[in-house]
Amino acid sequence: MFEGILAGLGELAQPITLIALLAGTVLGLIVGSLPGLNDSITMAVLIPVTFGMSREMALGLLIGIYCASATGGSIPAILLKIPGTASATVTAFDGYPLAQQGRAGEALGYAVSSSTFGGIFSAIVLLFLSPFLAKQALRFGPPEYFMLAVMGMSTVIGMAGKNIAKNVLSMTFGLLISCIGMSTQTGRMRFIFGQVNLMDGISLIPMLIGLFGITSILELIESIKQGDEVEMSDALKNKTRVRVKLPDKEMRKRLLPIWAQSGLIGNIIGIIPGAGMIMAIFMAYDQAQRRRPHLKFGTGVPEGVAAPEAANNAVVASSMVPLLSLGVPGNSTSALFLGALTIQGLKTGPSLFSDTPEMAYMIILGFLLCNIIMLPLAIYYTNVLATAVLRLKREILSGIVLALCVTGAFAISNNIFNIIIMIVFGIVGYFFNKYKIPQSPLILSAILGTMMESNFLKSMVYEQGSLLVFVHRPLSLILLIISLIFIGMPIFKGIRQRRAAVKQ
Repeated sequence: MFEGILAGLGELAQPITLIALLAGTVLGLIVGSLPGLNDSITMAVLIPVTFGMSREMALGLLIGIYCASATGGSIPAILLKIPGTASATVTAFDGYPLAQQGRAGEALGYAVSSSTFGGIFSAIVLLFLSPFLAKQALRFGPPEYFMLAVMGMSTVIGMAGKNIAKNVLSMTFGLLISCIGMSTQTGRMRFIFGQVNLMDGISLIPMLIGLFGITSILELIESIKQGDEVEMSDALKNKTRVRVKLPDKEMRKRLLPIWAQSGLIGNIIGIIPGAGMIMAIFMAYDQAQRRRPHLKFGTGVPEGVAAPEAANNAVVASSMVPLLSLGVPGNSTSALFLGALTIQGLKTGPSLFSDTPEMAYMIILGFLLCNIIMLPLAIYYTNVLATAVLRLKREILSGIVLALCVTGAFAISNNIFNIIIMIVFGIVGYFFNKYKIPQSPLILSAILGTMMESNFLKSMVYEQGSLLVFVHRPLSLILLIISLIFIGMPIFKGIRQRRAAVKQ
């Protein structure tokens, strides 16, 4: 591990890597602070651009965007009451009331410092946990990888809350997508409908560009047509710059338990495939309310800003733990990293640490460094540029995003068919959002479906068609039990709620 860290530092210390990381961090702050844009959209349209870049430069740029966009999302949440990213939804609950009280600088200070704490916390978890899991993954065979994919999708059910049916629907659609193309086991064509371009299946990057980029454009157009008004804080109405005011020693001492608690929640949620930032921020906010029951959350409480911001940034690096060590994306944005790593000829899982340890540790240390430099950059950006950027017209933004989406989709293989895929999935994503069907299960199952099928067939060959292979092997059995626990969680919760209703 020590040798890997030194090799990673050598790659990270290259000037071009540091410049790319710095540029990605600034870009992440900008796109995060623009309502309608987020890290997923930006990474989806920029991944094709990384074709011509070196590995270090491409990954440094994407790491910066991923880390900083969650922090940038808090700026419009506080000043406009419109989250720049979905991960900043809860930040608006107390951030905007603070801005209305003339304390916008304080609210932004709580957000930036909390994000930094959560980000560094998760980067440390990534540093120590990923190599350990990758080492354990060397023991995995086809049965274990099949059960790992099953566990990844069972977490979608276990963490679905009240939206189990919609999560299952989204996941089923993703599994159907994974079946399109030529079977790697039998060589048969499936669901290609005579279209030669579908022989290799649905290309991941155009699909993600459609789900994130085109969907956001359609929603932006809809909001413009409806004439939705953007509610501004007094600072923006008066066109005055907002100055970030970091919490003093007494406030840091007050917020530290909330940071630690929320950071832990974010790390746990980030490691679980399919859970995502939304669950983390609501859980962190709820636990902060329980910890401070005497405070009136929703009226401008510092803890109401600190809890979700520490949690959402804690999800960022921890969501890379299952991706780097096991090849399973923690959320939809880390799934984009999978595409970027594939483009650069890198394979996730144990081979990433054994074959290219310098790249594995460069990525990990990149997350740590990005969260460190993000604090001064976020303060400078908010003080100097944020209020001007927030006044950009939405029509101009949608045009820029559309141009990038079309260019990015076409650049994957210089194939117009990728643009068609992008448009189709843009419409799919629009209707998913319209009916509040989550997209993460679709993306997760579309990626894991191929892995499941391949390893299931290999397991059947290994055990001559017996399903007992998943029980005979200890690691496979453990993963099966964990999967059953996740699947059983909503069942037990429903039973408990019915019993409570009967008692009342």
